[in-house]
Amino acid sequence: MTDSLEAARVSLVGALNEVSDDVERYQAAKDLEAWLDRALREVKATVATNLYDGRTWGQVGELLGVTGSRAEQISRGAR
Repeated sequence: MTDSLEAARVSLVGALNEVSDDVERYQAAKDLEAWLDRALREVKATVATNLYDGRTWGQVGELLGVTGSRAEQISRGAR
């Protein structure tokens, strides 16, 4: 992980831990988790689509450590 990604992770977790009310902190963590899930799916879909340029889905899958079918699913943002 790059230093900037690690700093962002530490910052997000730190911000969550600053919420004093346990119920509010839990809800904030759930909200952040859902938002990150959507955002990361979009990033992974873009990466898979970019890798597909000039390659087969099987080759993309090999690069990502998944099957070609899974790589194609990832490109569509599928879970």
